[in-house]
Amino acid sequence: MIIDIAYDNPDGSHAGLEVLTFEELKPRLRGAVTRRPSRLDFHQLMLVRDGEGTAMVDFADYECAPGTLLHLRPGQVQRLPYDAVGRPANLDAVLLLFTPDFPPPPLLPAAGAVLDGFGPVAWSLPPDCFGAFDRAVQELVAVYRTWRGAPIAPAAGLDLTGALLRQLLGALVLRMAGLSDPVTAGLSDPAVDRDMPAPIAEAYLAFRRELERSFAATRSVETYAARLGYAARTLTRACQAATGRTAKQLVDARVILQAQRLLAHTDQPISVIAHALGFTEATNFGKFFARETGLAPGDFRCAQR
Repeated sequence: MIIDIAYDNPDGSHAGLEVLTFEELKPRLRGAVTRRPSRLDFHQLMLVRDGEGTAMVDFADYECAPGTLLHLRPGQVQRLPYDAVGRPANLDAVLLLFTPDFPPPPLLPAAGAVLDGFGPVAWSLPPDCFGAFDRAVQELVAVYRTWRGAPIAPAAGLDLTGALLRQLLGALVLRMAGLSDPVTAGLSDPAVDRDMPAPIAEAYLAFRRELERSFAATRSVETYAARLGYAARTLTRACQAATGRTAKQLVDARVILQAQRLLAHTDQPISVIAHALGFTEATNFGKFFARETGLAPGDFRCAQR
């Protein structure tokens, strides 16, 4: 079963950002969280400086070593980095936990793609790139520690230090948007190409946002196009330019991901899962799942247990 974790900053800050090390996080974890998958309603960035471990995000394993950058987005299912015998890994790593509304509004489509949840999960940063990220993260850490626990009047909003933290996090997101050659995109898509024309990027991002809201209700590209005011072929061209996959392939991939999550991490009957994902008959869901994954839903569930 998945453990749902809501954002809660124990530092007493009213803002949607917490900065801590992996070692500081460990004592806060209940035993079940270290053994079972969890789903966050906030972003989690982790920069690994030393040590080794393995993280799981949405059925893909990611090796954590010095220079690894991980980005877990709201709704994704994870298991925190663990060692060879299943215990929390021994990592020197910094974590940035933040709510979706904490970063400043993105100025570029590529930055929006990072936060909207459609970019890669992990990168292995080369030394020069890691150095730049590490310096940026350490500056954010230093500012956060001067601000930690300071009360903020709700009517006044963030103080100047809080505003600085927002901008430092925004700069970090822009750095992420410029990264290439991720470890593997897993079930996620590459970030939007920085050189893509703005109208194409905007069409793609609008489609992905609507897909996230409606994938359980419709798998029709024509329906998405009508809702967004685009022609279906325009959405398909935008998706191919951004990801190399058609709009229909992205729709099917999102439905499959949700099906995998429900099959692996809940005990819901397959017929209930099928209905929740918009299938009127469980047999149709079974055929769809087998076509996309090569396994029947029941066989996939057994393989994950």
